[in-house]
Amino acid sequence: MAQHRRFEKRVNRKKRKRRLLSFFLLPILIIGLSATAYGSYLFAKAKSVASDSFQSLGDRDSSPMRDRKIDPKKDNISILFMGVDDSESRNFGKSARTDALILATLNEKEKTVKLVSIPRDSRVYIPEVSKKDKITHAHAYGGPKATVETVEELFDVPVDYYVKLNFQAFTEIVDSLGGIEFDVPYDLKEKDSSDHHEGIVLKAGKQHLNGEEALAIARTRKQDSDIERGKRQQQLMQAIAKEASSIGSMTKYGNLIEAVGDNMKTNLMFGEMLSFYDYASKNIEIETLNLAGTDDTINGVYYYDLDDMAVQEVSDTLHEHLGLDEESKE
Repeated sequence: MAQHRRFEKRVNRKKRKRRLLSFFLLPILIIGLSATAYGSYLFAKAKSVASDSFQSLGDRDSSPMRDRKIDPKKDNISILFMGVDDSESRNFGKSARTDALILATLNEKEKTVKLVSIPRDSRVYIPEVSKKDKITHAHAYGGPKATVETVEELFDVPVDYYVKLNFQAFTEIVDSLGGIEFDVPYDLKEKDSSDHHEGIVLKAGKQHLNGEEALAIARTRKQDSDIERGKRQQQLMQAIAKEASSIGSMTKYGNLIEAVGDNMKTNLMFGEMLSFYDYASKNIEIETLNLAGTDDTINGVYYYDLDDMAVQEVSDTLHEHLGLDEESKE
């Protein structure tokens, strides 16, 4: 495990106050909270879907960086969100890579959340294969467990839970809501979810997007960068959450729960999902952290070379937010 160091300089950050439901914990909260709010039928449906979505990390009951199993109802926790490039044309194989990675830490006492997006081409050490490679490849090497262990190695903080969604989940979630409103940043031609070249063609400007079109926005990076794509993915999740929270979408929650559940895997149990109610019911502070780095090419392969200082600063921030220093003193 990487040695933990401290630097006084802190990462630049944007502080935002909003309901957690209106950011990106949507899959968990839709299953856990919408169901409890709108009747016993949806509650039962959500509980069943959550049960079907459960997938442990093998013999890893808890992070080896924890001295006990944590309880999200009373402990600070971390959740790694994985967007995986599965599709029907790719047969949902074990070789699928993560196209989006977001690590969230939640402080139970403060009811605050910190988020860090990890660029898919970041060159990091992958314990599963004992070598450096793109972080997107960790999932192909060893699934969610290998990805979780890689992120723990990168930031030297425990990853308690994971939530994995595939491309089909994204499109079905958007379509179950009847589409979303979004400001497309530029003209683009992108593959659709079946990998048809230029299957999606969009013009710049505000418009109503269906699931396939929203996915194209989430995937594209031809005209900018991985960092900008990460920002767009967060904006898309905000647009989805805004639509999901509208009164007109309440009758669509049954389909929405199914869309999430059919395409999600997580080691969160239903009761643990419900423990996030306090976060969703308050106006809380959400802090977004960014990882600085530079473009690099090694043996003809492109990588995003993370800045060591930036990684350490993010590590320090997450370490403090999880209260790991206080735990070590107990």
